[in-house]
Amino acid sequence: MDVRIGVTYSPKEIDIELDEKTDVKKLRAEIEKVLTGGSGVLWLTDRKERQVGVPADKVAYVEIGSPSGDRNIGFGIS
Repeated sequence: MDVRIGVTYSPKEIDIELDEKTDVKKLRAEIEKVLTGGSGVLWLTDRKERQVGVPADKVAYVEIGSPSGDRNIGFGIS
């Protein structure tokens, strides 16, 4: 499962690949809890057990989804 976090004042996104067995409802509830408080750090652990922390007041958006096989990079002919 992929989580993409947009950070204010930065054009780059943070992409985190979580374990496919992650409970989406529980994850979303935890994200909402941290972001509602406005202060604190949103901590997520990726598939390789690395922890990523983002200050809650810097989060612009969070996108939760599964990786799709139709991500195309490069040029195509129409």
